[in-house]
Amino acid sequence: MDLLNSILVKPFGDMFGAPDFLIQVLWEGLVAGVLYALIALGFVLIYKSSRIFNFAQGIMVVFAALTLVGLHEKGVPALLAVPMTLAVMFALAVAIERVVLRPLVNQPDIILFMATIGITLFLVGFGELIFGGENKVMITQQLFIPTGSFEFEPFGGFVSIEQKDVTAVIGAVLLVAGLILFLNRSKMGRAIRALGDDHQAALSVGISLSTIWVLVWFIAGVIALATGIVWGARAGVSFALEVIAFKALPVLMLGGLESVLGAIVGGIAIGVLEKLFEIYWGQPLLGGNTETWFAFVFALVVLLFRPQGLFGERIIERV
Repeated sequence: MDLLNSILVKPFGDMFGAPDFLIQVLWEGLVAGVLYALIALGFVLIYKSSRIFNFAQGIMVVFAALTLVGLHEKGVPALLAVPMTLAVMFALAVAIERVVLRPLVNQPDIILFMATIGITLFLVGFGELIFGGENKVMITQQLFIPTGSFEFEPFGGFVSIEQKDVTAVIGAVLLVAGLILFLNRSKMGRAIRALGDDHQAALSVGISLSTIWVLVWFIAGVIALATGIVWGARAGVSFALEVIAFKALPVLMLGGLESVLGAIVGGIAIGVLEKLFEIYWGQPLLGGNTETWFAFVFALVVLLFRPQGLFGERIIERV
């Protein structure tokens, strides 16, 4: 009975007993979830357009953040370093398309996946050669990202919200809104969607595969830079930052590998649920540290009932 009470009753009693703390937990989960969604979007865009699972998305986050900080350390003003970093990410997208992807057109999916692992290893070595392996501090203040906090007293309690987290959420919302607008309203955006729906039909009407690949890899680079700035402001910039990409995997499992909406909803759901579980179940019952595995277990349970994810299309094969 005590165990059932600890699982089914006490956590909800704690939530309603301290609503201010619940708000704090939900906010922290929302911020993490938005960042997970951003990373997952990079995976989704590349997979939709090329059927390539981009294992290099995590190191692209690190490489973009290191480039930004490295340029500033060389004396480039922060606001000029941002467009210069975007130019570097565009050059990287062109190089990947020309050197790696173009020679591997029509190769099996596993070959293309292994190629992205090769890109990852190259960027790790190249990044260490150019920027060194030591940790760096994100140029938060130079980018005019506020570092204070908003403090509230709801329900007679206390909630503190860091201004950089608010900036991160607003920036992510604007980035996603712009991306959705681009995909739905622009000619190139519609071409990306067409390529994702039917490769052969899209190619038959004159859509350039190489142009689309460069574009989606560049968009993934833009997302990587935005993610790197936000995560770097929270935890510093180092190659250890690459592991945050693994948190995108349960998001993709939950939302579906081809769904932009699934990446957004899945990311927020994973962020909020893992934080709630950690605080109200993980720490009291399991000693904490459940955030490292909760998302994967939760996504696995979802896959048992819906293998294509919540927003993926059900595939029916008739034989």
